[in-house]
Amino acid sequence: MSGEIAEAFARARARGEGALVAYAMAGDPDLPGSVDVFAACVEGGADILEIGVAFSDPIADGPVIQGASERALKAGSTLKRVLDEVVPAVRARCPQTPLVVMTYVNVVMAMGEERYAKLARERGVSGTILPDLPPEESTGIRVAFDKEGLELIPLCAPTTSPTRAESIAKDARGFVYCVSVAGVTGMRSELPANLSERLELVRRLSPVPVVAGFGISNAEQARVVGAHADGVVVGSAIVRAAQADGPAAARQVCADIKRGLKR
Repeated sequence: MSGEIAEAFARARARGEGALVAYAMAGDPDLPGSVDVFAACVEGGADILEIGVAFSDPIADGPVIQGASERALKAGSTLKRVLDEVVPAVRARCPQTPLVVMTYVNVVMAMGEERYAKLARERGVSGTILPDLPPEESTGIRVAFDKEGLELIPLCAPTTSPTRAESIAKDARGFVYCVSVAGVTGMRSELPANLSERLELVRRLSPVPVVAGFGISNAEQARVVGAHADGVVVGSAIVRAAQADGPAAARQVCADIKRGLKR
C-alpha cells in the first residue's frame, strides 16, 4: 500500500485515531463556496476529502445529498469544472489532504475514462468512488486508473457475501468503503447490530484500510464503528450543517466526529 491515501491513514494511526473521510458536494452552494466547506472540514480534522460531483440521477444518495446535487447543478457544476476549478483550489488550501472524487460512472464515461484519469491526477485527485460500477464491469476503468496512479475505491454492500467481499477486497485500491446500511445515504439514529462483525470480516480480507459510511453522523456512532474499522465516512451531517450555517458548521461536525475516533 502506497500513495497519498495510505499516508493519510498512517498519520491517523500514528496519532491514535481512526481516519475521517469527510464528504461535501462540489458546487454547493457554488463552486468557490464549496472550496471553503472542504477547507473547513480539514480544519475540523478531516484526514481525507471526498469531493462529490453532482449527477442528475443519483442512486446512492439520500435527500440531503440529492438536494446538494441539485443546488450544485444549478450553480453550473460539471465534472470538468470541478477538476479545473474546485480540485486545484482545495489542493492549494489543503496540500497534505488526499482528495477522492465521488460520482457516478456515466459522468466519467461521458468524459472518457482515460481522459478523466489523466486530468484527475494532473489536478491532484488521489482516488475515485463510483458507487454504480459493478466489479465485474470495472476492468476498463481500473486499467485506465492504474495507468495514471488513480485509486479506484470499491464499495462493499451490507448484502455482499463473504466470497464476494473477498473478491472486492483483493482488487481494492486506496480503501474499501463498507456501506453501513441498506439504502441510501443519510443520518440514522441507529446502525445495524451486525455492522461490527461485518467490518471485522472485511478487514481480515482486505490489504487496504476499511472504512464505514452511510448513516454515521455523530461522535458516539463514530466511536462505536471506528473500533472495528480504520475510519468512517461522514457526508449528510456535514452537508446539512454547511447548508444551514456555512463552513464553520461543517468544521464543527468534523471536530465532533474526530473526537469520537480517538483511541
